[in-house]
Amino acid sequence: MRREEKAKVVEELAEKLRSGSALVVDYQGMNVAQSTELRRRSRELGVEFVVAKNTLARRAADAAGIDGEFSGFFTGPTAIAFSEDPVAGAKLLAEFADQIETFTLKGGRLDDGQVLDAEQVVALSKLPGREQLIAQVVGGLAAPISALVNVLNNTVQGLVIALNQIAEQKRAQES
Repeated sequence: MRREEKAKVVEELAEKLRSGSALVVDYQGMNVAQSTELRRRSRELGVEFVVAKNTLARRAADAAGIDGEFSGFFTGPTAIAFSEDPVAGAKLLAEFADQIETFTLKGGRLDDGQVLDAEQVVALSKLPGREQLIAQVVGGLAAPISALVNVLNNTVQGLVIALNQIAEQKRAQES
């Protein structure tokens, strides 16, 4: 690769490292079918899977202002999965790590700058997805409001029933 091409690759990787989460794996031992499946599933989930040279990845991390702890993951055969939703990427990579013995998680970095080791990436993969978390929050917010509406509705309904019974008693007394 020429120097200009390397500089371009470093800048592209640095921009991706700045913009979202990045999970690093050792992809060694994957056959073509497994690699194709990983790339297909990555596209479906909005995860960009990039195989990078370690020296270029380290330079990109330095250019992005990322500390050395994350750069330590760039040894051996390295691929980086970039995504806006770190849980989706972690779920995908953890699934492949379970299926392929030589495919190992090295670590990662969240978009807030927190560096994760392999165990933390596995723990991240066990969290619910973004949409499910949003649904749980909305459901949690809506539940008290629904309960209040039901109580108020039942109170009004009870008042109407009581007034109706009083009206019937008065009619019965007048007759």
